[in-house]
Formats: sequence, structure tokens, C-alpha cells
Amino acid sequence: MKSRTEAFDRWIRGTFVELNTELEETYFAQDDKAAVTGVGADLKAALVESGREYIEALLEEGNTDQGFEKGFDLLGNVGLYMASCRRHDITEPSREKTSPLIEASALAMQLGASLGVTPRFATSHLSTHNRAINGSYKCFTSLEAERIFLEYNTRGILAYKRAADALVRILPLGVTHPVAYDLLAAAKDALQEVLRHNADLFQLLDVDRFFYCVRPYYKPFRVGKDEYRGANAGDFAGINEIDLLLGLCKADNPSYSQLLVDKFLYMMPADQERLRDSMRRRSLLREFIELLDSNADSSCFRNNVAMFLEVCDAHGETAKQHHDQLVSRFIEAPSSNLADQHLQNITASGPPLNILLQSLEKLRDLRMAAVRDDIPSSYREIQRLRDSARN
Repeated sequence: MKSRTEAFDRWIRGTFVELNTELEETYFAQDDKAAVTGVGADLKAALVESGREYIEALLEEGNTDQGFEKGFDLLGNVGLYMASCRRHDITEPSREKTSPLIEASALAMQLGASLGVTPRFATSHLSTHNRAINGSYKCFTSLEAERIFLEYNTRGILAYKRAADALVRILPLGVTHPVAYDLLAAAKDALQEVLRHNADLFQLLDVDRFFYCVRPYYKPFRVGKDEYRGANAGDFAGINEIDLLLGLCKADNPSYSQLLVDKFLYMMPADQERLRDSMRRRSLLREFIELLDSNADSSCFRNNVAMFLEVCDAHGETAKQHHDQLVSRFIEAPSSNLADQHLQNITASGPPLNILLQSLEKLRDLRMAAVRDDIPSSYREIQRLRDSARN
């Protein structure tokens, strides 16, 4: 790692965190905790100018190839800086045609284009690819709420990945293979681990601190002329691999495929390839349905069907838990107390909150195979397997 890159990384891990934390404590002490305009001007100026100095030095140095991992790490640091400026209302996409962070935009676009990812920080920068030094990883603030959110979110993501890894290994074996049961059981265990991590997260995470001091760093912002949505906790392939491999969601569903298209550049290139591969695959649900009649007398097949249904139930339960706990309790409920002037651009993905909630409800119900005729739910196919398992 080159010295200028190291210096910027030290600033991100040190002074950057201190400035953000002091600003958050200032906002949170106000009667209107969402008011940031005109507050902490000296701290904001220090944030902007200090970050710009490091980035200007990196631009002057040039984009020498240091490998994907180091380039991706540097992109994350630039993205954290830009997201922080957006959070503190130093930049705001609706009042700008191009980002005022000229140097940061230039470096972010250069890095993003060369790496094949979006030119802003993504979820993986603060989760699966967030390198700790002496036990300390990168974050925006030193607040306990952010630590809890990042650590439990990372645990949940890794558990989802383990479930996806188990399911994809069934494909070359086939759903009638005895070992398919073991892989389905492993996927179920991993999804139950997601449920446990999320339950701990929702118990430990302070609602107001998350809503007012953590969530705002995930807003959309401009890089150059283009506005990019905020990082989303679901910006990794694993959860969608599970959707597709189980057959609860389908790549030919326009609204679901649009979700996948919107995610691609927010994921690591390896995840992008895994997701593309899953989109081409036949689902396990389809395999089970097609083989149902010819294997009706096979105890091994019936056991596999029963475990497959348990995996589907576990995946649906994680979707229900996320929507009914995180979305409703930590975003929807506190939003109802905001003054009107703070409601614009409240979501990380950009659309108004009510539109986002409707789309999230549909996604939850797809993953739960709910009884709905207005979305392509797999309820009937799942019910057919349930009926066969009872006989």
C-alpha cells in the first residue's frame, strides 16, 4: 500500500470518525434531531477540506495498479468521505446538477470504472471487506449503535452466504441424492443463524440512534453528474441466490429482475458472477415438482422434500423478521414523527418511503410464498409439496 493511500486510510479511521461523531452528538442533543443545516459549520469545513487534501494528493499520484483489493479498499474510503458529506448536507443531489466534491468524484469514477463496481461505497466496504487493524474496523462514527449495526449485519450476511453455498452444491447432485438432505439441513441451519443474529440486533440496537445517527450515512449522492442510490444491506448475491435456487422468486418476474439489475454494480465482481449463474439455473422447487410423481414412494426423496420445505420456511421467516422488525420498527415508525421538511430522500434507495414499503412488502411475500394473486407467488407449488409430504 502506497504512503498516500495509507495516510488517507489513517485519516478515515481516525479524525474522520471523530468529526462525524462530534457532529452526530451535536445533532442528537437538539430538540429537532433531524436538523443538520447550519449546525456545526466549523466541523463540516474541517471534514471537507481535510478529506480533499488527501484525495488531491492521491489524484496527483495517479492510478497505479495495486490490485483489486487495494483499489476496492481505496474506493471505499473515498465513498465514505462522500457519504459523510451527503449526510451532513454539504452535498445534496436535488439541488445540484453535479457533485461539488470534484476531486472525490474524479477518483471515485476512476476507481469504480476500473474495478467494475459502482463509484461509491457499497455494503461490502463496511461488512465483508472491512479490514480490521488491531481489532478496529472502518466506520463513520464511534457510536455504539453503529458498531452493533455493522457487526450484526456482517454476521447475518455471512450466514446468508453459507446458506447459498450449501444450496448451490445441490445442483450437480440432484434433489433425489441422499446427500442433498445434508446440504438442505446446512442451509436451514445457516438461515436460522440469520434469525438469531437479527433478533440480537433488534434487541440491542437503539431505535433513535440508528434512525438519526446511523441511517443517514446511507443516502443517495452524486458522483460527478450521476446520482447513485445508497448502499443497501442486501447488496450481496447470497440472499438472491437463495431466492432463485429455492424457486421463491423468479428471474423472469420483471419487478424482481429489475431489483437484480439495480444491484449488480453494488456487489463485488465475484458476487455479480454468482448471481448471473443463479439466474440461469433451474430452481430446486421446479426439480422437486417435476420429480414428485415418479419418486412418490422414495423415503429419501420425501425426506429431502420435507427438509426443502423447512429451508423455504426459514427463508420466509428471515424476510418477515427483516420487514416487520427492521423496516417497520427502525424506519417506518420513527419516520412518522419527522417534520415534513425532513421526509424528502429519507430512503437509501431513493423512492418515497410509502413506495419503498410497498415494494418491500411484495418482496417479503414472495420469499414467504404468501397467498397472493397480484404477485408471482410460489404458494401453489409449495403447497403441493406440503400435501405430498403429509401423504
